[in-house]
Amino acid sequence: MTTAAVLGCTGAVGSQILATLLATDAISSVKTVSRRLPNAQSPKLQALEEGDISKWGGMISSLSPKPSLVFNAVGTMRATAGGIQNQWKIDHDLCIENARAAKEAGVKTYVFISSGGTRGFLSRYVPYSKMKIGVEDTIKELDFEHAIILRPGLIIGRENPKAPFLENIVENLNKLGQGVQDMIGQDQTIIGRAAVAAARMAEEGKAPSKYWVVEQADIVKLGRDEWKE
Repeated sequence: MTTAAVLGCTGAVGSQILATLLATDAISSVKTVSRRLPNAQSPKLQALEEGDISKWGGMISSLSPKPSLVFNAVGTMRATAGGIQNQWKIDHDLCIENARAAKEAGVKTYVFISSGGTRGFLSRYVPYSKMKIGVEDTIKELDFEHAIILRPGLIIGRENPKAPFLENIVENLNKLGQGVQDMIGQDQTIIGRAAVAAARMAEEGKAPSKYWVVEQADIVKLGRDEWKE
């Protein structure tokens, strides 16, 4: 049985990862570290509340039993963070600190929720993409037994949309065909399920590579087409 930990468990994707883990029989216990406690409840959930995000990484090694699987779904928006510098501290610096702490704690499988399009020619000059690239490259260098990078498109299906107008447009693209929507955005539930499914494959020795980048098409496949209710 596996012990998993989730960082960023109260966000759109993180909450879905948590819900999926709690419903997965192969997961014996789930630990979360967040600024506010998640809404989920379960006998196998241990939720830790810590307002000082700089302490999150150090808390990984103190979890008992120690997790062999860690999901990092930490993320914010520039406006929410109060500017690009504050966003960088969370989306880049904090995520790198968490990954390094997980490696030092002996975590075997590390899953990071990144973003689609971060490696495009023009996106390399966009601050948000540079944040994600920095985290992805660090995780690769840390050489986990298994490292999984999910690159979803626009996240849709959120109770509190971050970009209501744009998200509404993408949510309605399924009227033109589900495949049209899938190329641009994915529902938060599908992304969360895909993250757990990819981690399960890695731990079963079925991942295609040690460092596995899961793009949008595979997110859809893992999170919807192959998910067993």
